[in-house]
Amino acid sequence: MALCAKKRPPEEERRARANDREYNEKFQYASNCIKTSKYNILTFLPVNLFEQFQEVANTYFLFLLILQLIPQVSSLSWFTTIVPLVLVLAITAVKDATDDYFRHKSDNQVNNRQSQVLINGSLQQEQWMNVCVGDIIKLENNQFVAVREGHCPSRETNMKVRQAIPVTSELGDISRLAKFDGEVVCEPPNNKLDRFSGTLYWKESKFPLSNQNTLLRGCVLRNTEWCFGLVVFAGPDTKLMQNSGRTKFKRTSIDRLMNTLVLWIFGFLVCMGVILAIGNAIWEHEVGTRFQAYLPWDEAVDSAFFSGFLSFWSYIIILNTVVPISLYVSVEVIRLGHSYFINWDKKMFCVKRRTPAEARTTTLNEELGQVEYVFSDKTGTLTQNIMVFNKCSISGRSYGDVFDVLGHKAELGERPEPVDFSFNPLADKKFLFWDPTLLEAVKMGDPHTHEFFRLLSLCHTVMSEEKNEGELYYKAQSPDEGALVTAARNFGFVFRSRTPKTITVYEMGIAVTYQLLAILDFNNIRKRMSVIVRNPEGRIRLYCKGADTILLDRLHPSTQELLSTTTDHLNEYAGEGLRTLVLAYKDLDEEYYGEWAQRRLQASLAQDSREDRLASVYEEVESDMVLLGATAIEDKLQQGVPETIALLTLANIKIWVLTGDKQETAVNIGYSCKMLTDDMTEVFVVTGHTVLEVREELRWPMGAFPLPRKAREKMMDSPYAVGNGLPCPEKCSSAKLTSVLEAVAGEYALVINGHSLAHALEADMELEFLETACACKAVICCRVTPLQKAQVVELVKKHKKAVTLAIGDGANDVSMIKTAHIGVGISGQEGIQAVLASDYSFSQFKFLQRLLLVHGRWSYLRMCKFLCYFFYKNFAFTMVHFWFGFFCGFSAQVGHPQPLLACVRDGLCPCMEYPKLYEPGQLNLLFNKREFFICIAQGIYTSVLMFFIPYGVFAEATRDDGTQLADYQSFAVTVATSLVIVVSVQIGLDTGYWPLLHLGQPGCLLCHPLCHAQQRALRHVSKPVPVCG
Repeated sequence: MALCAKKRPPEEERRARANDREYNEKFQYASNCIKTSKYNILTFLPVNLFEQFQEVANTYFLFLLILQLIPQVSSLSWFTTIVPLVLVLAITAVKDATDDYFRHKSDNQVNNRQSQVLINGSLQQEQWMNVCVGDIIKLENNQFVAVREGHCPSRETNMKVRQAIPVTSELGDISRLAKFDGEVVCEPPNNKLDRFSGTLYWKESKFPLSNQNTLLRGCVLRNTEWCFGLVVFAGPDTKLMQNSGRTKFKRTSIDRLMNTLVLWIFGFLVCMGVILAIGNAIWEHEVGTRFQAYLPWDEAVDSAFFSGFLSFWSYIIILNTVVPISLYVSVEVIRLGHSYFINWDKKMFCVKRRTPAEARTTTLNEELGQVEYVFSDKTGTLTQNIMVFNKCSISGRSYGDVFDVLGHKAELGERPEPVDFSFNPLADKKFLFWDPTLLEAVKMGDPHTHEFFRLLSLCHTVMSEEKNEGELYYKAQSPDEGALVTAARNFGFVFRSRTPKTITVYEMGIAVTYQLLAILDFNNIRKRMSVIVRNPEGRIRLYCKGADTILLDRLHPSTQELLSTTTDHLNEYAGEGLRTLVLAYKDLDEEYYGEWAQRRLQASLAQDSREDRLASVYEEVESDMVLLGATAIEDKLQQGVPETIALLTLANIKIWVLTGDKQETAVNIGYSCKMLTDDMTEVFVVTGHTVLEVREELRWPMGAFPLPRKAREKMMDSPYAVGNGLPCPEKCSSAKLTSVLEAVAGEYALVINGHSLAHALEADMELEFLETACACKAVICCRVTPLQKAQVVELVKKHKKAVTLAIGDGANDVSMIKTAHIGVGISGQEGIQAVLASDYSFSQFKFLQRLLLVHGRWSYLRMCKFLCYFFYKNFAFTMVHFWFGFFCGFSAQVGHPQPLLACVRDGLCPCMEYPKLYEPGQLNLLFNKREFFICIAQGIYTSVLMFFIPYGVFAEATRDDGTQLADYQSFAVTVATSLVIVVSVQIGLDTGYWPLLHLGQPGCLLCHPLCHAQQRALRHVSKPVPVCG
């Protein structure tokens, strides 16, 4: 590990010239050698000790050890401190050494992997660590772009289309590649996995490069026999390594409280030390000289002040146990055990996916028992994210429903056999559709129906793989695309293959190859995707699919009548909880396309604001389109979702759903999962497009809430009351007003659209939105962006003293997961980016109830009980030394031998059966400042009894011969034994469940006096012989 290294200046742009190492070396780019290890044989001991002594606990122990090495200060053996210190350091060092050994092993595996590199005109085997920026390397099918095994930049399991730019796609010959001297100028190294912006300069021409032309380190090459690539980023500059930075460390509310309490206790320790030091100085000044005759081997103290100074440090050593430095170690051990309980929970294991629950952090377990707000994604989190083509609207006619002879819609169990696709040898046998009229329209050659499925077979980024003749397998970036392409396949428009320039579709058994002119990618801002193709007849057409809120505003005015009918169908589909997309097309003439393509090329070559310029060019061509129809895809609820939401609601946990789906779809899912019910007093819908409309729609529910009389009077008494009887949000305390609004009588829900939410999250309106939302039992935010999801979570964190939890399954949930106090990732169809960003992960939403109500509550209760007992025990033990100081001339003598430690375990009532038992954690009732002072008072009270009762007994006790019974050793053993018994009985009183392990506790109590008896016997055997001089 390099402690000192020259830092490279930040790059403004990256330049890499092919086959020219001499040119590239002058930029001093990072080598491709990966080094994740921290130590070597020589640096391990000093560096590891340096790191460990940056921990406050270890530094504190080291400070005590130094004090104990000073004879004038220490009354305890240095052995009592150095043994636990060395033990802790050794265990940590072994753990760090083991971890670093595996890092060395992994680094060597990657760095020594062989790769094919084009050097001096021929392919040569080269170690991966020696590959340089500007080298041309060869990759083969199913080969990893070298990376530590098991790691991938996004860890996505779906396929992504990557292709060479046309000008270099034909350079497959080694001789031509050896002469290639193009130079890439691109963005500097960054961690954005989905973006790349660069330009290739070759033969006095410029060619744009995008993310579609890159292969990231850690990805696997599929469906391609081989390819050549130019190395642009190497080693630590790759996006994989740029994404390996540490996530922001999260602390629990108990951690923050403990830090405050430890500072208070340390101040209390200093105060005790000062009191005893002053006592020592006074005692030395008034009485000490008269005791010198009894201590002839001790030198006389020069001054009482110096004696008090030494006594202060001596008492800091003796009373150090009151500062619970070991508390942090104990807490981490407990948390580690709770994390293993989560990992080992068989009831959170998904048999279908063979996926266990995983605690990806050990620091937040007790926070799981204090959650008040859950923010959930919908698709893939509440639903299965297994998309099925269910219905569609084509040219104003809806398909998908089945009617009986009386014209009534048939239910699923009453439907006849599904549509027979045997006419199509390439059909997917797993695909089911129930309306035969759609297939009849296809077979009759209806042009609108054919164009509808032609669009679905062309407008996508799906990859096809044909393992055997006629056996097609589709690999899609999203389940939606896979469902739509599969539907087109079964209805006779089979996507067969693609190249960088063409797409081949079998249309009713006839192979048709389209020239692919442009792909206008989908993103969360555009919310649509388009392709521009040229058919065999030479006609150029743009096909587009996207969200209705985006696409319907880009249609030609001539489609107004069709738009009205299609909108009705969309609302009907959304009301059934289906996911909808709108399809449209536009014919382009050759001249217009040529001019537009040139503008697109110029925008793609821009170094600054390339994405904005491309978006503007895309907006231009995606206008005045002709409406073709709409699709409706079913995404069923996961098993157990309604029951989980009902149980969490009974536990006083509020659930907010943040989804990108349209309002009708989200509301229908809300009813399906029992978030919304018909018994609710009212469901408020906010759909305003302007600031004034949104403000009015947010204020109206607050005036309609039927508050209890006292709460209403409390609000009306405010000097900031406005016309509707509510305080002005900008001036009134948010927490105070929200607590009043949460007392509303009745059950309400709030549904707000993304465009309205954008206004509601503005600084001057965010409190009004928060107050209205917190007064509702359920909140659904529709058409929201990933940024808005994080903003909503941050708003609740900022203004509410409540623990938040965010749960999602996709990349668009990452920001929300990282923002919340606790992030939970669902491992599902969307890859595992959400899992990588999360604190806990499992495969189904229903496991959330067990995570919170079982593991969360148990962790919180056990931690609180442990902390209370820990502080009680420490003060009971330490304060005995304090009281003893007043009776030993403040000489810094210990009051009793070292105590025994005990462990605690407890039996708990089932919160899954009684969800209300979860509320103490939300209200923070079991460990707070009040409980802390109660424990301290109990500990001090115990120490008073355990010290002064034996003291009073021994002070008056005599033997049979009349001599005084009391001596230091007898008194100390009596006090120590009493303390062990009392704190052990306290554990017994706190324990609700007695396993076999706890049966050994009475045995420990019996062993304690036996140990003292043995020690006393040994002392008599080895009694020193007095020496007379």
